[in-house]
Amino acid sequence: MSAGGGARQSGSRPASHPPLSVHVETYVDKLAAEGAAQNTIDSYRRDLRHFSAFTVARRRAPENATQAMIRQYLKSLSEAGMAPGTSARRLSVLRQFFRFLYGERVRDDDPTAALDSPRQGKRIPKYLSEAEVDGLLAAAREWTGAQGLRLVALLETLYATGLRVSELVGLPLSALSRDGQMLIVRGKGGKERMVPLSEPARDAIGEYLGVRGKLIPKKGAAAARNWLFPSRSSDGHLTRARLAQLLKDVARKAGVPPDRVSPHVLRHSFASHLLAHGADLRSLQRMLGHADIATTQIYTHVLDERLKALVRDAHPLADIPAKR
Repeated sequence: MSAGGGARQSGSRPASHPPLSVHVETYVDKLAAEGAAQNTIDSYRRDLRHFSAFTVARRRAPENATQAMIRQYLKSLSEAGMAPGTSARRLSVLRQFFRFLYGERVRDDDPTAALDSPRQGKRIPKYLSEAEVDGLLAAAREWTGAQGLRLVALLETLYATGLRVSELVGLPLSALSRDGQMLIVRGKGGKERMVPLSEPARDAIGEYLGVRGKLIPKKGAAAARNWLFPSRSSDGHLTRARLAQLLKDVARKAGVPPDRVSPHVLRHSFASHLLAHGADLRSLQRMLGHADIATTQIYTHVLDERLKALVRDAHPLADIPAKR
């Protein structure tokens, strides 16, 4: 049973679901207006609905919750068996909601300001070795035709930039700078960032653009024409599910277990390899589009290994045998 399932079956959520308050609806509408992804909007609404049910059952609107009540809510999640990571995510949603209320002067305080996030075990992201990524790219180049060139362009771009899968498949044609050196990416919250392309990625995109017209469907061409990676989907561009499927196919051909390969694993691989070769966390944060440096710090396991290697290889006493 999942941690979330445990929370649902344990009775931590009241049976009835009252309508969301005006302030919650206004906050969710603000997320939509700022360009948040639909999945993000749905997730925030679901978490705030859960919290609202908790507060209303205690005869208080969610926007009027006290710090003590929020602590009780977090405690109820823990007692219900919810994973610390999920509880931390819900607290993050509440922090942003109450900051919004404070900014709009609905409240004159932020009850989440002094709350600590639930303690979580150190999470090391899953990533591939450089040799495994090279194997995937080599396998992708064995595909022929326009779809083969598109596949190479997708993998080279994903590994060169660390884009989120939704950012990659949803790139408009205009995202590519005129000189082909950069991508202008619209990330979470509608925030734009510029990400440099590696030479292999630039070359792969250049070759792909020569055949891109062949992948624009005759039916729905108007919807597909403006996307960098057009397709027959209802959105007019390649879907996340299709990209994930293509990566599994490439993994099989490369001899890498398919269950170890996904767009997000390649994003983690980009970040881990970049740090291993000397990049700093702040630069990586900007390229990944993380709002908070704390999110980028999940990759510090690489820094730990780099420091160990530095002492091992560069310390003047490293080669002296230990005295017995």
